[in-house]
Amino acid sequence: MALGLSIFLIVMSIIMILLVLLHKGKGAGLSDLFGGGVSSNYGGSSVVERNLDRLTILVGGLWFAGVVALSLVLKG
Repeated sequence: MALGLSIFLIVMSIIMILLVLLHKGKGAGLSDLFGGGVSSNYGGSSVVERNLDRLTILVGGLWFAGVVALSLVLKG
């Protein structure tokens, strides 16, 4: 069980890193490395950005639940 939760946390961590890097930056940051500066000229909050925000929050919640579950498994 602990191994499965550990693998789940590793996968969620990688997905979370990628999702955060995909967000549009406010200036010169890591998102500009992946083309975030080019898309900033289009302005406004698009449907894609809102869905990316929702997906990031969902993955963050799953990651947090995985941390809590792993701590309960290892504690007991």
